[in-house]
Amino acid sequence: MSYICLHNKQEITKLLEKDPYLHIYGLGDLDDFFWSYTTWYGVRSGDELKAVVLVYAGPHLPTLLGLSKEYDVMAQLLGSVQHLLPCRFYAHLSPGLEEVFNITHSTESGKEHYKMALLDGGSAAAVDTSEVVRLDLSDLPALQSLYKENYPDNWFDPRMLETNQYFGIKDGGRLLSAAGIHVFSPRYKVAALGNITTRTELRNKGYGTRVSAALCQSLLARGMRIGLNVQADNDAAISCYQKIGFKIAARYGEFTIERR
Repeated sequence: MSYICLHNKQEITKLLEKDPYLHIYGLGDLDDFFWSYTTWYGVRSGDELKAVVLVYAGPHLPTLLGLSKEYDVMAQLLGSVQHLLPCRFYAHLSPGLEEVFNITHSTESGKEHYKMALLDGGSAAAVDTSEVVRLDLSDLPALQSLYKENYPDNWFDPRMLETNQYFGIKDGGRLLSAAGIHVFSPRYKVAALGNITTRTELRNKGYGTRVSAALCQSLLARGMRIGLNVQADNDAAISCYQKIGFKIAARYGEFTIERR
């Protein structure tokens, strides 16, 4: 096995495309819109790339993606690149891989999460989205207010509004519910839903379903493969996503990891 820093998008893509719904975020981050924020490490056996680790250094805490159904190969790769990682980072890891960091790092455990994949586009298309409007940069203050008041721990990068893939339901100038994306890549035909919330007093009335369905309709019209991440105990969100055609594709954990 040889452990390397990767720069060849084509080589990385070939590996990630073997399980695209596990690697929606990784595929999206190959896009030029995100590429400059990324560092990739890989392990080869002969000429074959066996696994990759992505470190995304955007405006928030660096995030590591270590996702693979081949536990031993990914564990060896993570162990080999530990000294190259930031002192503190957030991590998405396939089950059990957090143990790689037990000796050298402290690990603050997050809860179990699911990766979900939109496998039934017809369900999203059947939802009435007549109330839903597409949001643009002029809606940024209202969107930030919605998140601050109702979803304060979300991850939102304002430049994602430039993708034209944020949708909401309004009451006058007040934003009641919104859905957007964390990843959007027309080149790699992938999108990851994110930043989905509804005002607390209006929840369980179908707002989240409608804005999410409108977003999916827009993405499907562009031929996107669509995924999302959701906390495994968030029954309300999972039910909403299942109504519009999402299925559970994989399990993983989220952790905050810091070098001792």
